[in-house]
Amino acid sequence: MRGTAFIRFPAIAGVVATLAAGCQSASPPAPAQSTAALPTMERVALGANACWFKSGDAAFKPYRLAPELNSFSGRPRILLVKRNSPESRPLAVVQAEGHPARLQAFGPLFNEPVGTRMATDVKRWAAGGTGC
Repeated sequence: MRGTAFIRFPAIAGVVATLAAGCQSASPPAPAQSTAALPTMERVALGANACWFKSGDAAFKPYRLAPELNSFSGRPRILLVKRNSPESRPLAVVQAEGHPARLQAFGPLFNEPVGTRMATDVKRWAAGGTGC
């Protein structure tokens, strides 16, 4: 007779799997996107900066992004201004107000060929979409 006990590997694997399953908790659901004006405009500003400017998109080379998210009026906004003349009148304004946010987008740039694309992008980012 042997005095050594043998434990089969499949038996250990079953015990380890059972213990590991008991230690795992269900992952909490992802938090819903805030629909307030500031978080909405933050998403829009991040998307615009990444997709229009940092990507090197030629359609936006003549412009500069001027975010004004810390607004005491309750209307955070982003402006598109001429690259070489940032103090001049904005060519495009996107702003939000309230909870849920009501977006407004206006300015002469929205009447240009790139305006349709801008409006589509802004709506997607405001709704929580990502990407360019």
